[in-house]
Amino acid sequence: MPQLKTRQLLVDIARQQFAKRGFDGTTMNDIAEASGKGRRTLYTYFKSKDEIYSAVINGELQRISSTFLAVARKQMPPLEKLVELVFAHLSLMKEAVERNGNLRAEFFRNIWQVERVRKKYDKKERDIFAKTLEEGVEAGLFDIDELQLYTDIIQGCAKGLEIPYIYGRLGSGMNISATRPIVTKILRRVLMRTKVQFNS
Repeated sequence: MPQLKTRQLLVDIARQQFAKRGFDGTTMNDIAEASGKGRRTLYTYFKSKDEIYSAVINGELQRISSTFLAVARKQMPPLEKLVELVFAHLSLMKEAVERNGNLRAEFFRNIWQVERVRKKYDKKERDIFAKTLEEGVEAGLFDIDELQLYTDIIQGCAKGLEIPYIYGRLGSGMNISATRPIVTKILRRVLMRTKVQFNS
């Protein structure tokens, strides 16, 4: 337990340093000094700055994953839940990026490193999207012939909207209340077997 607490402390301090100074402006020495643990302790847990940066991103994604799962557990109609999941995805990513100050730029600049760390999270999210689509099919609401393809497309669209959503460029800065009915309309037309009344 003490080792886990020390590791988590180092990750938390590293996140703060990256947010304050940016990835390039932060050194392992900065993290060691800010943690009060020293370089030897830091290098016991992390071999490099890239490794601790990956741990920071992973921690943020775990936070997102637990909240996303809570949304998935809500009892609601499949289409309503799918819309809720899409906006949870976007809002949680925005929150994570904004929470990290200067790391905001690094989050996108080191896109390949972020993508590598995101693989495990993306798999969990994809499973949740697929389960929601299955619920709609089983209820006789969704007309889906290729579940995996539909799942990949919906997740891919959500990921593709992250940057414009985070920077307020989605629909020239339209707020959520304006974009939500549009996303609902698109998903309804793509997925629904018959027109079903849905309050957005």
